[in-house]
Amino acid sequence: MLVAAGAGERLGVDRPKAFAALAGRPLLAESLDRLDRCPLVDAIVVAAPSGWEEPTILLSEELAATKVVSCVTGGATRAESVRNALADVSEDALVVLVHDAARPLVGDAVVERVLGGLAEGFDGVVPVLPVPDTLKRVEGGRVVETVPREELARAQTPQAFLAPALRRAYAGDIAGATDCASLVERASGRVGVVEGDPRLLKVTTSADLELVEALLAAAGP
Repeated sequence: MLVAAGAGERLGVDRPKAFAALAGRPLLAESLDRLDRCPLVDAIVVAAPSGWEEPTILLSEELAATKVVSCVTGGATRAESVRNALADVSEDALVVLVHDAARPLVGDAVVERVLGGLAEGFDGVVPVLPVPDTLKRVEGGRVVETVPREELARAQTPQAFLAPALRRAYAGDIAGATDCASLVERASGRVGVVEGDPRLLKVTTSADLELVEALLAAAGP
């Protein structure tokens, strides 16, 4: 599934983040096009911004994204958007891949890694990158602890899950969840990690959007 319902207030545009312009087309188009062409993806459910369901469907038609089987209305939070989309995922699905449209440069290699990780006996698999900076825990403007970065990692999407494990996780309390893996962990699921991709930048600000555009331009046609 592709989660694209974020408002994107910090981006400073007059439309939902998924429809901000990226290299001449909506941000959503990049990840939707890439996932549709990925041979490891069979079907796509899109969680669209409220009121933008029809433009999302039209965009998928313009892209000839034939794997899009459903477009649902996203919720007020990411977790609610995922739950709404999960309800439209076929009951026959054995594995569910969840990706954020805010990370447009998704490639086949990272999809292959997270799906392959499920064969190791995990309920879910997350791509991660190491944390390069020294981390400090701060309270009241004062450093109270230096946190060992060796035990920390930055989580990305796409994240892959065994469908039953993801459905169990979203059947419970989803409050405060920032990604799918945290809910699977909360439901006592086993979550493994694989190598992430530095190109999977999350677009939050206009500077992020410019950087992704530069990466796209550098990659060429």
